Amino acid sequence: MTDAPSARPFLADLFRTAVEAALPTQVLKAHLPARPRGRTIVIGAGKGAAQLAQAFESLWDGPLEGVVVTRTGYAVPCERLRVLEASHPVPDAAGMAATDAILAALEGLTADDLVVSLICGGGSALLAAPPEGFALEDEQALNEALLASGAPISVMNRVRRRFSRVKGGRLALAAHPARVVSLVVSDIPGDVLHDVASGPTLPDPAPDSEAAIRDLIQTAGIRLPVRLLSYIGLPQAAPPAADDPRFAGHEAVLLASADTSLRAAAERARAQGVAPFILSDALEGESRTVGALVGAMARRLAGDPAPFGKPMVLLSGGETTVTLQGQGSGGPNTEFLLALAAQIQGVEGIAALSADTDGIDGNRDNAGAYADATTIDRLRRAGLDWQAVLADNDAWTAFDELGDLFVPGPTGTNINDFRAVLIG
Repeated sequence: MTDAPSARPFLADLFRTAVEAALPTQVLKAHLPARPRGRTIVIGAGKGAAQLAQAFESLWDGPLEGVVVTRTGYAVPCERLRVLEASHPVPDAAGMAATDAILAALEGLTADDLVVSLICGGGSALLAAPPEGFALEDEQALNEALLASGAPISVMNRVRRRFSRVKGGRLALAAHPARVVSLVVSDIPGDVLHDVASGPTLPDPAPDSEAAIRDLIQTAGIRLPVRLLSYIGLPQAAPPAADDPRFAGHEAVLLASADTSLRAAAERARAQGVAPFILSDALEGESRTVGALVGAMARRLAGDPAPFGKPMVLLSGGETTVTLQGQGSGGPNTEFLLALAAQIQGVEGIAALSADTDGIDGNRDNAGAYADATTIDRLRRAGLDWQAVLADNDAWTAFDELGDLFVPGPTGTNINDFRAVLIG
């Protein structure tokens, strides 16, 4: 059987391997743009933006200036680039100030200048810039409604692009007539680059019509304040069209993604005698539903000779979501694991790790947690009902009580969730 405690170093090693494959120091060098005749301005946003900036300036042979914004506590020192911090996942005044600083860095540019845009997950909240006539409180209300809805990230970002002065390619237009090169670390299932951080320097090639965005909001169950809903449905809220001539000559490069990282983790597992199977790099859906499905799959494979051999590990990426119904603390990864644990309870030989590759799951300091065949029984002995915990969206409390939280700290990148289920 798989001994759960001894399985944890193996699972954590796979997580580290996945993260390392997406670190800026690993992925930037091959994608540096040519030096311009004029100035080089670096801008950026996301949970790994500071690490991207640090790596970029260490590799860049020439003058450099600019500013990036990252989540509070995620900054690393840079010599020539300013690194600012702001709140995530709900925007704050620091994010407004940081966005203004980025816009100021783009003023007065010429066609001889180059703007390098370093974009990764988390940038949507960090780039706080509500439309004219609206305040920070309005953007905070928008984000809170989106997060509570449990809508897929792609849906959230379609809404965000219609309520911003910088998203949906608008930041690139602020740099006109300079050329813009966007270097993107994707946390979006399917690696749709204009969805990462809501595409501040990349236009949406097929933006929603006013009727379509209203239908989308209603279908997704996003409960927006009437004032915001009214504005988002107006023609002037639409992001700029992709065929706008001011986007001509711009370039976008995918630096890293869940697919790259899962392949690296699979090779690491194989080298240790464990057969890997990548379920998907783009799993989406309600966390507890996906967790139960993967758990049922693992339970079936644990009692079967299995076509992949044993031991084996099921790997997956993507981003599951949580529809908030309770008052507890938790995140998509811990909810996923609690539902998975219910499916594998008592089935010897299964251990799992699910964690966000940026180091944070939900609103706590853990990236995720571990689960195994004993999780539900240990919760019961601790006086916790796993179903009640899930109903209150309080999976963090459950795994904290068991001492099973996974807390690697900020990682320097963000290619979304990483899940590994080891079947011995």
